[in-house]
Amino acid sequence: MKSITVSSVVYHVDGQPYESRLAFDPSREDSLPGLLMAPNWMGISADAEEIAKSVAEQGYVVLIADLYGQGIRPANGDDAGAAMMPLKNDRQLLRKRMLAAYDELKKQNLAVVDSSKLATFGFCFGGCCSLELARSGVYLNAAISFHGTLDTPNPADAKNISGSVLVLHGAADPMVPHEQLPAFEAEMSAAGVDWQLTSYGGAVHSFTDVHANVPGKTMYDAKTASRAFTAMHNLLDEVFKG
Repeated sequence: MKSITVSSVVYHVDGQPYESRLAFDPSREDSLPGLLMAPNWMGISADAEEIAKSVAEQGYVVLIADLYGQGIRPANGDDAGAAMMPLKNDRQLLRKRMLAAYDELKKQNLAVVDSSKLATFGFCFGGCCSLELARSGVYLNAAISFHGTLDTPNPADAKNISGSVLVLHGAADPMVPHEQLPAFEAEMSAAGVDWQLTSYGGAVHSFTDVHANVPGKTMYDAKTASRAFTAMHNLLDEVFKG
């Protein structure tokens, strides 16, 4: 990943500064698909940047959305929960911050983004954020959730989704209530969305997080993570084709 640079993109939402991070190859002068990445509840972090760099290396411009505000970088689970819950409980506010980052991805001048090729992907809480961005009706070719919750206050908003939806779920994930799966399937089907939901047997929450190590609850699973990222790249190849 030596060719990938990570730079700050600073902007304001409701008068408050936010600092998202852009991963891109500075040697590329052609326009590339733009991906908005919603990190897990720890927000902008070194781990999130490593994921963004690995994805950008595949020929994308990736913006890691700052959902909490400049300087708000949780150091532990308590901090992360305090930053996350106001957004989980106010989906309109969550969407507003995702939309602000989405707009910055399109208009930043560090890398050239093809505005006809846009997608979002997220992890855990970030998976929820990516799905909510899609439900807002903003233009997206795809929205992808890794081990994220699937609930939403207004399932009818699925009618606003413009692109394909891919949910990558750990079948043994105790953090995503089982009843959310059939509800999500019904929501997507009723709206006529092009959707996929893949459940990985034996995988629990945070299966892509190399530091997750709580057996039965949050645990890294290298095989499942590899399969899930392959599924994401296969979908992106499909929706960005041509």
